[in-house]
Amino acid sequence: MRCTVFGTGYLGATHAACMAELGHDVVGVDIDPGKVAKLADGVVPFYEPGLEDVLQRNLATGRLRFTTDYSDAAAHADVHFLGVGTPQKKGEYGADLKYVHAVVDTLAPMLERPAMIVGKSTVPVGTAAALGIRAREQSKVDVEVAWNPEFLREGFAVQDTLRPDRLVLGLDHARERSAWVEQTIREIYADLIAAEIPFLLTDLATAELVKVSANAFLATKISFINAVSEVCEATGADVTMLADALGYDARIGRRFLNAGLGFGGGCLPKDIRAFMARSGELGADHAVAFLREVDNINMRRRTKVVDMAARACGGSLLGANVAVLGAAFKPESDDVRDSPALNVAGMIQLHGAVVTVYDPKAVENSRRVFPTLNYATSVSEACDRADVVLVLTEWNEFTALTPADLDPVVRSRSIIDGRNCLNSTTWRAAGWVYAGLGTP
Repeated sequence: MRCTVFGTGYLGATHAACMAELGHDVVGVDIDPGKVAKLADGVVPFYEPGLEDVLQRNLATGRLRFTTDYSDAAAHADVHFLGVGTPQKKGEYGADLKYVHAVVDTLAPMLERPAMIVGKSTVPVGTAAALGIRAREQSKVDVEVAWNPEFLREGFAVQDTLRPDRLVLGLDHARERSAWVEQTIREIYADLIAAEIPFLLTDLATAELVKVSANAFLATKISFINAVSEVCEATGADVTMLADALGYDARIGRRFLNAGLGFGGGCLPKDIRAFMARSGELGADHAVAFLREVDNINMRRRTKVVDMAARACGGSLLGANVAVLGAAFKPESDDVRDSPALNVAGMIQLHGAVVTVYDPKAVENSRRVFPTLNYATSVSEACDRADVVLVLTEWNEFTALTPADLDPVVRSRSIIDGRNCLNSTTWRAAGWVYAGLGTP
């Protein structure tokens, strides 16, 4: 089937490449000629394991191409996936929909035959219905809007697109052509449905709420264990063992119960804030008031690690030499958007320390956000003459470290495990001062 994908960032580029992998004829569209040129050359402009192979394979078959030309895209297909970003508004909690609106406002007048716009982006509830009206007001042909939210995990995006946990499709059932939309989307995902991936058909509002509700739940689970971690710190209990015990309860599960520095990235923080903002607009702000505390707990963990670093340096960070291992918000990603690791590095520098950061994939992105930090090309370079070492992203390279790896280069044998990913017994037995979050 012929389809287009608008937006070639993390979501759009992944979706375009994976739709081609499923056998469809795909055009990826973006207003940024630099992104388009890179993708057309088979280069993914961000780090995502496995994606470049999928991209290059489908460029070679001719099933996938990229363009900046909206008219080309409008003529190419009747199915247009919307995968642009919905960042947090500056100075507000709400989502900025300017990129979503720009695609619809540009595409709709160019359509020459009935078409559908299928949203993948995370948007406030009510957006899809409003976009349907907006698109039809500007188009001379019939335009249907449906919502098919993504559930991608950075580091596993290809897997999550080609073999997702579920497919959700929201339709405007009052529209006469909703059956056409459903049938078309079923054909696009025929291989996934044949593989018995659950296919859930909903109304537009439910489909929009599924994604933000999922992110709000995950954020709540992470902040819950971090709140318990604070109690563990006050009592001498071990939050890791506590989480293991909780995880055996099938109603709770162990995933997302890792206490530590907290969540970040381009989804969870801005999505729960947008959820709060939209709920307030709908008069239901009391229903999600707890998310404000979820956000507060998460941000408090960052300050906690800065305080731990100061204590490790004798009470003051002024003039201290601090090594930060990790800049991406999670391993297997180069994404530093709202990264707890990079945020902590910046705060420590503001307290007067000399901070050197190393990350296997995210150094260049970090340099653009925090150009005043020092950046290293290896663990040993970052830890050279360090007064304290902070492990803030749980890359395998860091979790595999041993005291013997760092003994020759550090000035003081002190380590803060911001992700509780190291063996505290091993480090203490080697004479290091080890500090974790929520662990004795």
